[in-house]
Amino acid sequence: MVRTGLYYAIALTAGGLALAWLTRPAWAIPLYLAAAFCLYFFRDPERAIPEGPVAVAPADGRIVALAAEPGGATRLSIFLSVFDVHVNRAPIAGTIARVEYKPGRFHVASRDVASIENEHNAVTLEGDGSRVVFKQIAGIVARRIVFYKKPGDRVEKGERVGLIQFGSRLDLVLGPEWEILVRRGDRVRAGSSIVARRKNS
Repeated sequence: MVRTGLYYAIALTAGGLALAWLTRPAWAIPLYLAAAFCLYFFRDPERAIPEGPVAVAPADGRIVALAAEPGGATRLSIFLSVFDVHVNRAPIAGTIARVEYKPGRFHVASRDVASIENEHNAVTLEGDGSRVVFKQIAGIVARRIVFYKKPGDRVEKGERVGLIQFGSRLDLVLGPEWEILVRRGDRVRAGSSIVARRKNS
């Protein structure tokens, strides 16, 4: 479990106990339910990381867009509902080359306009002769983007690198050296679902 979820759960439970003591026990039930949801939302299960020249999904969720990008690249957009695991993982092994945070709007994360206009954190990752970009995007509910790494850090494929709280979107841009293996509508799991394979490998 992500430690943040435990803090939220403890605070909400404490608030519920105080409310039950000062008023009626039944009035504390919503706070107890919110605490239970935080424990569920901030879960962080272990994942089996596939080997070989493949890129894995950086987030849990549903593929809502596959779009052509300049230079022959492809953008995969993953929508995370509040019921998905929200821990983000590195799609390939490599070195963090750049981290760029950009403030913006808070469109519904399932809409394509969110990729351009919403608040986001864009990460460039270089490894094994390839450069990929993944973008943590805030949504109408998600208002906090967390990224644990900094430029120059080395990450392994499937390693935990960040978190987006309470519903969001994550874009992954892969160059023309990658063969895309997923389709729109597919559900993927961070770190374990293969989304692309290096060509001629």
